[in-house]
Amino acid sequence: MVSVRSAFRHRRGVLAAGLAFVLLAPLPLRAEIGPGDLTLTVTPERNGNADPFSREMVLLRIHGVYRQPILLEEVIQPSLANFSWTQLGRDAWSKTRLPDGQVAIAFDRVVAIFPHHPGDFTIDPFLHRLTVNDGGKRVVVDVPSAPVTLPVATWTKPVGGPDAKEPWWLPAKDVTITDSWSPDPETVKLGETTRRIVTLEAQGMVAEGLPPRPVMRTRGILTFAGPVTRETLITPSGPVARVTYQWDVRPAIEEIIPLDAIVIPWFDTVSRTLREAEIPARQIGGGLPDRDDEAKPVLAASPVVVASAALTAFGLGLALLGFGSGGTGRRRLDARTRRALRRAATARDPRAFRAALAPALQGDPDLARAWRGQPGIAAGLDALDRSLFAPGAGETQGPGPDLAGLAAGLSRPVRMPTTAAHPPDRLAPLDGPAAPRR
Repeated sequence: MVSVRSAFRHRRGVLAAGLAFVLLAPLPLRAEIGPGDLTLTVTPERNGNADPFSREMVLLRIHGVYRQPILLEEVIQPSLANFSWTQLGRDAWSKTRLPDGQVAIAFDRVVAIFPHHPGDFTIDPFLHRLTVNDGGKRVVVDVPSAPVTLPVATWTKPVGGPDAKEPWWLPAKDVTITDSWSPDPETVKLGETTRRIVTLEAQGMVAEGLPPRPVMRTRGILTFAGPVTRETLITPSGPVARVTYQWDVRPAIEEIIPLDAIVIPWFDTVSRTLREAEIPARQIGGGLPDRDDEAKPVLAASPVVVASAALTAFGLGLALLGFGSGGTGRRRLDARTRRALRRAATARDPRAFRAALAPALQGDPDLARAWRGQPGIAAGLDALDRSLFAPGAGETQGPGPDLAGLAAGLSRPVRMPTTAAHPPDRLAPLDGPAAPRR
């Protein structure tokens, strides 16, 4: 036991000496510690240069600059009352050159804090306890940071906010959603199963703050919820939170089953506004037929069936003549075009999106007019055209059109407007005034 403990102490001493040699040996030894030789600063990173709200993440960037060779170190963190916190990544040590040309050691740590409630708070000093070489002697020095004031704002808008039960409070710099199915839900038949995987990514927050699995429920399907996985990715610009939801979906009726879009509200911490992300709408069934069905031979209809079909068509024609050609109906894009729009939206490719939509815009003017009559779709189409055809398009790096939301809107059935049975004659003004009736 004694030999094992001695070996451990020896190895710990070797590791400490090796760390000091690698980081600090090139630095010149200073005879004494002077003012400004050891500095520690704590800087809060406010989103949008505004006071945060409750449960909104604030990054504390802890930065130390040390001219003296460091042998041992320990960060003593304040209690951070009224905050939850987590350290993001490991401490970073590097060499830095000062304005006077000397080389020093730089220390960096990032801590994410989350205020519990509104108010004016003061973050107590962080303390970096250093063992330095001061003129050949080991000296322990405490380097404190200055206190930091951090006001936390009160939510005053009528909807949403960190204290509302609904919807889930999701403050982030950006939110993206990826939706994938295997196999395509439109090809699934009664008794078959398709798996849906939705991935939500939020920039500027940790995975624990992402919402729980949304409810996906509608008439005619059986859903089996799968596992939920969460992870936080550390990037140079800050953390990125990711959560993956999974369902196995099985149709229970032999009908086309529409799945409505699922809206996820979130708070944009850059523009300080409420926004919405959307899990797109889909449908179960009603897609391309199976190859076995395509291979079946076409059976010849009996004379009775042919006669019955003819009488039905004749009656339908009389009904159309009696009620006029107007009326309201529902029309939607074909399945192939809907799939092409979703693929282009997932790839964030506006040109491919516009190319897939062009045949419908040019070949079906009535459907195009119906889309233009819906403000949301009309605005999305205008944003798409501006991103492609406006002067200077593609040169700026601003936010592009919401292709996922536009694809969902264009894929929904559209109620066609009523048309007049007898459209006005556009050449009537050339014939002069109508003759009076006698």
